[in-house]
Amino acid sequence: QMRPYFQLENVRDGVFYVSNQLFGLNFIPNDSIPVYHPDVEAYEVTDKNNQLIGLLYMDFFPRASKRGGAWMTDYRPQYYENGTRVVPIISVTCNSTKPTADTPALLSFDEANTLFHEFGHALHGLLSDCQYRSLSGTNVPRDFVEMPSQIMENWAARPEVLQIYAKHYKTGEVIPAELVEKLEASAKFNAGFTLAEYMSAAYLDMDWHTLTEPFTGNVNEFETNAMNKIGLIPEIVVRYRSTYFSHIFSGGYAAGYYSYVWAEIIDADAFQAFVETSIFDQETAQRFVDEILSKGGTDDPMTLYVNFRGREPQIDALLERKGLK
Repeated sequence: QMRPYFQLENVRDGVFYVSNQLFGLNFIPNDSIPVYHPDVEAYEVTDKNNQLIGLLYMDFFPRASKRGGAWMTDYRPQYYENGTRVVPIISVTCNSTKPTADTPALLSFDEANTLFHEFGHALHGLLSDCQYRSLSGTNVPRDFVEMPSQIMENWAARPEVLQIYAKHYKTGEVIPAELVEKLEASAKFNAGFTLAEYMSAAYLDMDWHTLTEPFTGNVNEFETNAMNKIGLIPEIVVRYRSTYFSHIFSGGYAAGYYSYVWAEIIDADAFQAFVETSIFDQETAQRFVDEILSKGGTDDPMTLYVNFRGREPQIDALLERKGLK
């Protein structure tokens, strides 16, 4: 039901629209920029004063040798050299189904949402204004790096934004209100179960990584005790058993698995700053650039956040978004 309203090009243009309305960015196709594959699109990105701030590659389709999933990367991070800003070269990569002879590339809403998410990372790279490349863009602590990406997802699902880009590929009809209502309702389905399942894994991670002596006991008993300590009910089982919890033992998330939901708390609270004014409020958007997107890892993330929001993040907005309040 949803895919006909999410033609890839329209979703891409929707992301561009939000970025323009918030930050005054323009995305200018440039065929003279070398690309590494014919499917790749290349853009000059300029600010509201038409100054070049970065180059952007968008690589949408699967192919042999390309890994699955979606991600943002920088081929060159932003930095300063001899007082001059060196513009970043940023790439957004997805694996969307290619168009056929008679049907364009159509996305699920999850895929559309993912494009907004990865573009948030791209904006973090493009709008960076740091002296050193090691601190610029997305070079921030792991429990903060997902905040600029996840906040962009909020615009993807707003009815007033869907009216701009979610149009039927055959008729041009804007996505019907009843489908949007179903989309909003589905976002809250099983939210309590999912959050409890996630948090149980985050607590298990912390229990393993706060041990002060080498572990010689029984793994199953350790897990059972960890879950009993937080009162996890039998109807919800821990998301990952320790023996295959690769995130925390071989994936870089040791004592950091909590960061996914922590980033959700921050992004929901930050987006609330826009809701309290308007979702395209220029003053709030500029403060978001000045205090967060441009700063990279040059200061403690909580300091950056308080400078933007005026206070530390609160959990209320996330609970409301999940239908738990």
